[in-house]
Amino acid sequence: MLNLKKFALLLCCLLSFYISNAQLGFSHEIGAIVGPVQFRSDYGERFDESTNFGNTGIGIGLIHYINFSYRADCNCYTTDNYFNDHFKLRSELSYNYTKLEHYGEWANSSGPEYDKLRAQHGVAKNFDIGMQLEYFPLSIRSFQAFSYRFAPFISLGAHWTNSSPEATTDYGSGNVYDYQTIFAPWVNNPDVNNDYYPISEDSHSAWSMVTSIGVRYKLTKLSDLMLDLRWQFYFDDWIDGLNHNLNSNKFNDNLIWLNFGYIYYLD
Repeated sequence: MLNLKKFALLLCCLLSFYISNAQLGFSHEIGAIVGPVQFRSDYGERFDESTNFGNTGIGIGLIHYINFSYRADCNCYTTDNYFNDHFKLRSELSYNYTKLEHYGEWANSSGPEYDKLRAQHGVAKNFDIGMQLEYFPLSIRSFQAFSYRFAPFISLGAHWTNSSPEATTDYGSGNVYDYQTIFAPWVNNPDVNNDYYPISEDSHSAWSMVTSIGVRYKLTKLSDLMLDLRWQFYFDDWIDGLNHNLNSNKFNDNLIWLNFGYIYYLD
């Protein structure tokens, strides 16, 4: 219930922000995005290509832009200044889903403990809401006037994430909370107290930093295609439901998302 309250509060803030900007007369754009997601977590060995490509899922989303270069209330361009002609504010609702397996050196080793590792599976299910400020090096006005077809951009922003991870095992009792089925080094660690358990399927909320690089292609006067490569870093390590405290676990969960989008300009 607490997570729903946080979401409702954030949604109200976003709606208030949109209403205030609509009153200023800035134009708006809406769109949809979809593409493959590499979820980089505690499943598998970090920097191992079989892990990165094996733990690949899908992401979808709805996006909204405030276009500062054009005023919908007067059907005219805004005051000619650098910010209005090179920045857009992007808001997003998105969802990503990834099945997670253990890959790499340890999962390929032989022995009962490594059988436990291979038998464990997970699912990352994440709902995102947030904002990014996009910077276009080329003139937005010139792009809208078909002076060029391609408009590259970079972005930086923050997202709030609600995760609902899943964890299962095919080993022994089939219970991931049974010490006899879990990879022993995760719990037989002298640096961790005996009450610590590295798996949790509880719903979890966290903030994340989002940055991306991409390009738009001018399709028609009122529509663009978009290609966007995103890196999202969570300020938490429980997004995937697994957080073991071995020395190899030095980074929080993060993802890389290559998304393709269609954007429509509203009058």
